[in-house]
Amino acid sequence: MALRFEVLGRFNRARAAQLTLPHFLCQTPLFMPVGTQGTIKGLTTTQLEDIGCQIILGNTYHLALRPTSELIDELGGLHKFMNWPRALLTDSGGFQMVSLLHLADITEKGVTFQSPVDGKPMLLTPEESIQIQNRIGADIIMALDDVVKTTITGPRIGEAMRRTLRWIDRCIAAHKRPHEQNLFGIVQGGLDPVLRDECVRGLVARDLPGYAIGGLAGGEDKDSFWRVVAQCTTTLPEDKPRYVMGVGYPLDIVVCSALGADMYDCVYPTRTARFGTALVPEGVVKLKHKAMADDTSPIDPTCACMVCKNYTRAYIHCLVTKDAMGSQLLSYHNLYYMMTLSRDLHSSIIQGRFPEFVCKFLQKMFPKGDVPQWVCNAMEVAGIDISSCCAPFFSSQG
Repeated sequence: MALRFEVLGRFNRARAAQLTLPHFLCQTPLFMPVGTQGTIKGLTTTQLEDIGCQIILGNTYHLALRPTSELIDELGGLHKFMNWPRALLTDSGGFQMVSLLHLADITEKGVTFQSPVDGKPMLLTPEESIQIQNRIGADIIMALDDVVKTTITGPRIGEAMRRTLRWIDRCIAAHKRPHEQNLFGIVQGGLDPVLRDECVRGLVARDLPGYAIGGLAGGEDKDSFWRVVAQCTTTLPEDKPRYVMGVGYPLDIVVCSALGADMYDCVYPTRTARFGTALVPEGVVKLKHKAMADDTSPIDPTCACMVCKNYTRAYIHCLVTKDAMGSQLLSYHNLYYMMTLSRDLHSSIIQGRFPEFVCKFLQKMFPKGDVPQWVCNAMEVAGIDISSCCAPFFSSQG
């Protein structure tokens, strides 16, 4: 095991911890931006350090296609290749196979897919996924799992979950760098509590360095989403990091952190930036909107980032979607917002003022008190009283 996880403070289920990885000492809860091809589009690694980014996520599938894991290995690993001194996490490649490619076929052997280069059938096995990730050299590597959308029902969910458990053993056996890279298992099981429980128990028995909750953020309703997170965080070990995959909406991160999760990743903050949308405490600001054309205020007057200090909404409105600079500035701001949110979650838990932080966050986002019912339900389970920011007549709405 190449990590240390130390819980520094708690509030009921929420926890703030120090996660020591080979390349960086991280503070959780934390958000990881997605750098598909070894880059966060439009931002330099120095800028990412400046805004407090701790871990970047790289996509194994994309990196294996270009520039290839062999070349990355030859050039000293992904950290050196992309000039990133802090921590990296790579996914297994399975999700991209299933979501991006036509005719991906999952069997016991692995995932068969058509090569996007020449159309020939190719096979990604658990062993090969780990070999590729060993060459790339990230601090955290993910097991290949059998991915199914949460919106699918029936026997396929159970089949995928049991195959994920069988594949974890193949991943463990193939992992050649356990003292430098941490292999995380992924909890599957759809929205079925019995299957999720079976998967958690199976993975915990393997005593892995950390655990991810997979198969969410794929179109399921929010009430189902938080219940799966709550169930998994209850049964996963206290002394290991818990990573909810694919979660990037600020509200979801606050709720999951209240339920005891530690790590998140998503393309949302940077992708939404490229469409001209900025993240602010009140929700979002759409910079493409006509009303922005002569607005001389910053994106967010309360934000201390370089963009909010130096540029107006009118200027960014002029740039968005027409000039690369627009999406670069918005990506910078949005990731700054996410890093600030992560730091605020961490410090509020340590300082014993987490409920106050949650209430303030919700009051800004829902000034009329119309906090969604699923958030109210989740906070009740998390033991956080948010009655002060919920209007009584809204409490029945979803």
